[in-house]
Amino acid sequence: MIDLEVPRKFTPLLKQAGALADEVFRPISRKYDLAEHEYPRELDLLSALIDGLSDSGASQGAGASGSAKATSDEEPKGVGSGRNTGSANRNGTNLSSVLSIMQTCRGDVGLTLSIPRQGLGNAAIAAVANDEQKARYGNRWAAMAITEPDTGSDSGAIRTTAVKDGDEYVLNGEKIFVTAGERAELVVVWATLDRALGKQAIKSFVVERSNPGMKLVRLEHKLGIRASDTAAFSLQDCRVPAEDLLGDPEIRIEGGFGGAMQTFDNTRPLVAAMAVGLTRACLDTTTKLLADAGITPDPDRPLASQPQAAARLLQFEAEFQAAYLLALRAAWMADNGKPNSMEASMAKAQAGRTCVEVALGCVELCGATGYAETALLEKWARDSKILDIFEGTQQIQLLVVARRLLGLSSAQLK
Repeated sequence: MIDLEVPRKFTPLLKQAGALADEVFRPISRKYDLAEHEYPRELDLLSALIDGLSDSGASQGAGASGSAKATSDEEPKGVGSGRNTGSANRNGTNLSSVLSIMQTCRGDVGLTLSIPRQGLGNAAIAAVANDEQKARYGNRWAAMAITEPDTGSDSGAIRTTAVKDGDEYVLNGEKIFVTAGERAELVVVWATLDRALGKQAIKSFVVERSNPGMKLVRLEHKLGIRASDTAAFSLQDCRVPAEDLLGDPEIRIEGGFGGAMQTFDNTRPLVAAMAVGLTRACLDTTTKLLADAGITPDPDRPLASQPQAAARLLQFEAEFQAAYLLALRAAWMADNGKPNSMEASMAKAQAGRTCVEVALGCVELCGATGYAETALLEKWARDSKILDIFEGTQQIQLLVVARRLLGLSSAQLK
């Protein structure tokens, strides 16, 4: 059973991630928010640090590239806190990735998304790729391209096609809102092998960023996470080697999205972790600002007997704890080989909604200080909205949860 204490083996990683947030990200956060699309050169130093942690085994999988789907032939270990409870319990790369991302996003979400070789496409590769593909792609930086102009949140309605031609697939279509699309070395592109079959024919392909068939159309100007580039691509007769199709190349009707859908089971807890980290930053900053004004929440007193600002802060804290625990559970289930699709969507839904509510609420509680650029609260409020949208909107997450609870298919409950 899940142990709610942070495993001791993750302590070095979390200290490093916390220091990164406080000493590197926050001091340059406003700089790269204003200098949209400028690459944060300070992040180049992080590659060596992350590689060093990974080589030493201390990281247990830092960032998105560390997440991986546990398989049934992995032997669960004792709890990471060092105590042997007598029950199988594996605290692995998914949990460590979620915990470390919570820390770095206390500093800046856009900068976290810009860390080299830690893209959401790396999590997709970890979720779906076979061992040979994982070895081949190694430590390369991978973005993920799912969204299209005409599909919105319905990933099953993807129109980008992949047609087999000898030893290659030929991809044609458009992709928008590709996080780190310009900076990444690889792009994991979702495409359909047969539009008539809908979701069952969706597959993901690893495309070299230098592929002449994939052209950068534009970089988006955004409300938030401006330190992270967001690209739009056009795929025109883009030829991809057949061995770069991730997972099973066969269309299996009974499998739904099959391997491609496993990507969301990995990435949604990561996005939930981003939202949890940003929520924590808002709460910590607001708590300090209110304390400076003589308002200190008391969790042992009834809310009605406290100042309204203190009562709201305590309510926000309760919502934060719910999001935090759901994110940990979804990651822990992946580490222990348990199906976590519903829990991943629960975590993403709760964390995304909470982040937006808390960020905007903290701006309000802090008045002029919250709204001005003298503090980071107004920036965090702008950053928060994307965490409720990408990797599936709030509405899509609730739909996934409802289907799992009711035992209905996507065709039965739309």
